[in-house]
Amino acid sequence: MGRKRKGLPIHGWLNIDKDKDMGATTVVAAVRRLTGAAKAGHAGTLDPMATGVLPVALGEATKTVPYMQDAEKEYLFTVKWGQATDTDDAEGNVIAESDLRPAAEQIKEILPQFTGDITQVPPQFSAVKIAGERAYDIARRGDAAEIKPRCVSVKELALLSCSGETAEFRLLCGKGTYVRALARDMGEALDTYGHVTILRRSRVGGFSEKNAISLAKLEEMLHNEPPERLVLPVAAALDDIPALSLTEDEALKMSRGQVVRFLTVQDRERLGTAGVNLGQYAGHVLALSGGRPLAIAEMEGAVLKPVRVFNL
Repeated sequence: MGRKRKGLPIHGWLNIDKDKDMGATTVVAAVRRLTGAAKAGHAGTLDPMATGVLPVALGEATKTVPYMQDAEKEYLFTVKWGQATDTDDAEGNVIAESDLRPAAEQIKEILPQFTGDITQVPPQFSAVKIAGERAYDIARRGDAAEIKPRCVSVKELALLSCSGETAEFRLLCGKGTYVRALARDMGEALDTYGHVTILRRSRVGGFSEKNAISLAKLEEMLHNEPPERLVLPVAAALDDIPALSLTEDEALKMSRGQVVRFLTVQDRERLGTAGVNLGQYAGHVLALSGGRPLAIAEMEGAVLKPVRVFNL
């Protein structure tokens, strides 16, 4: 019996516009099936009811997923006032009701409470782990999970429109922010209840809905183009870290997992041109060899240490 085919060595990113009622893992599985890629993963899950940007990494790009997960995210969402649900969205059961419907000015007054570094408790139906078990599994048994509050970062929260029972918002936030929890907590701050009815992620880092494609569009495009020509570069998730071109000898060391030391005046000048000033910058660097991504490395003093080496 012949060996089972493991898939194609495709490396890069696809900016998928997720359809409603699809889970993130379902999208990733569909991308693997359509492209034939050997390896795939997503950068930041989306609830099944949500639509929008879901960056999918293929091959060696999966090594950059943590950097995309940390990227700033933009959401557009609608809150319905007067009802609380057990999931904090429209898919759950109504568990409390109120006749109070806040006016636009009342909503605007409470927005500063939910801007900056804030504390929120994730929804009962969430992927948060409690003693090794997902909160949604506990909730589905009919039990209440004891979820600890967590600090999240909200850069901007703006009211776009307000009409009777609903209000539309735009949110810029960091990693781990639950829009459903935000809707629930805003309802409480307004002495009523609130849950999300529409949720769309419009941006993750440099991946925008403007150039996102649906799975149906991807399938159509693959009839005319090989997947290698459709993917975005592996380094697309690393726009926020400095890029440093290595010499041939330095690249050889880095590819072998060895550190690279910068000791000469010429080294210092080269690093400065890349925005990495010795003694001042400490953090991750994208190491390049011949213009191609070689590794994600960490700069400590005058030493560059490989963190993740790409096999491209």
